[in-house]
Amino acid sequence: MPLHLIKLAVGIDDFDHLAAVQARRAQTVDGRTTIPVFTRRVPKRGEEIIAGGSIYWVVRGSVTARQRVVAIDTTVDEEGEACCILGMDPQLVATVPTPHRPFQGWRYLDPQAAPKDLSEAGGQGDELPAHLAAELRSLGLL
Repeated sequence: MPLHLIKLAVGIDDFDHLAAVQARRAQTVDGRTTIPVFTRRVPKRGEEIIAGGSIYWVVRGSVTARQRVVAIDTTVDEEGEACCILGMDPQLVATVPTPHRPFQGWRYLDPQAAPKDLSEAGGQGDELPAHLAAELRSLGLL
């Protein structure tokens, strides 16, 4: 069973903003497009993550999207420090908005604790605008 990661999307306003920022960062190597995500620590359980795991993005206090992790590499940054590059699939998948408290770095996320994809949750109708969804979440209604 694949293992997931959860990470804060710092400076991101909503799902659409995350998609736009990542589209600017997209890289094509050997005919495959990926989105690089830089982090200090290399996941020790990388093989479990690569075996179908995703990174779940916390945007403004709520898990709102996930992306499949397709590669984990290491490199050295401009200051000579070792760091990790998570290669993400360019497809962002909206999830059922789930409140989450802030934390530093990334954390492992068990598949049972991962929010469902919005398409699998049985939701109908149009998606709420991000500002309205955030207000309803802050009131405990969503």
